[in-house]
Amino acid sequence: MQRLPLTAPSVRLRLPPPPGGGGSLGSRGRSWGGVLAIAASAPLLLGAADPPAWARAQAPFPIAGPITYVGSEGIAAYLIRTSAGAILIDGTLAENAGMIERNIAAAGVRPRDVKLILVTHAHFDHAAGVAALKRATGARVVAGARDVPALETGTPPGETSYGVIRFPPVHVDRGVRDGNKVTLGNVTLTARATPGHTPGCTTWTMQIPAQPRPLDVVFPCSVSVAGNRLIGNRAYPGIVADYRRSIAMLRTLHADIVLPSHPELADVIAKGKRRQAGDTTAFVDPTLLPKIVAKAKVAFDADLAKQAR
Repeated sequence: MQRLPLTAPSVRLRLPPPPGGGGSLGSRGRSWGGVLAIAASAPLLLGAADPPAWARAQAPFPIAGPITYVGSEGIAAYLIRTSAGAILIDGTLAENAGMIERNIAAAGVRPRDVKLILVTHAHFDHAAGVAALKRATGARVVAGARDVPALETGTPPGETSYGVIRFPPVHVDRGVRDGNKVTLGNVTLTARATPGHTPGCTTWTMQIPAQPRPLDVVFPCSVSVAGNRLIGNRAYPGIVADYRRSIAMLRTLHADIVLPSHPELADVIAKGKRRQAGDTTAFVDPTLLPKIVAKAKVAFDADLAKQAR
């Protein structure tokens, strides 16, 4: 993993925040007191301490219709075939880019046939691999308009409890806002703005043909707090109102299939094994999104109350 120089007084750690985020940058616990003690001795070099599963290889597997999982064991990337090429959702870690490219090829799609890369949000664990994948495929990058500055500078937005974790910058070819549609061939995805986790956090939705009716698929952007400063966030003063609006909006979405950026939130890997064993409905669960959103709201309210003390 890449080693990052840490210089006082601005200490930059490639370490997630304390446990309890339930989503991006906060899926596994650490000894945070020990991290702060190390940080106090800067300058020095620290290696990355991401969960091993984030960079662990995962063979691609079909999900439903044109959708294939091509991410790592711990961070999701989704490939969507269309009649005019393919769409990739997220690039995960920078060190995963080669693995994702190989997974795309193993899934039967030539990397140069990936025409679009859609980004859920500007954090290193989901966007750091996008620059390399854009170079490898020639794809156009599409992201939430409010995350474009962060993606193009490689500097995540807002203020957090864990400092700044930079990532390779990437040019964004199109910034989208709530309700904008992205079409490639016979597939259309709709961008739903769900800011809070980042200002441009974007949930993507689509339908896939099925009987007796099409299935609604939602790729939700995280609404976990995951170390975000909710009180006194000078770089993102509207963060609390954005979280509340996003949680309320996600409650209105219908999802037959939920495909989050962190696969454990929907047991995506386990469902993939069942799907490969012949269970073609393994991913269909219309009750899952409301459960995820309800849990996120409880966690958000608890974090807000804690930070307000």
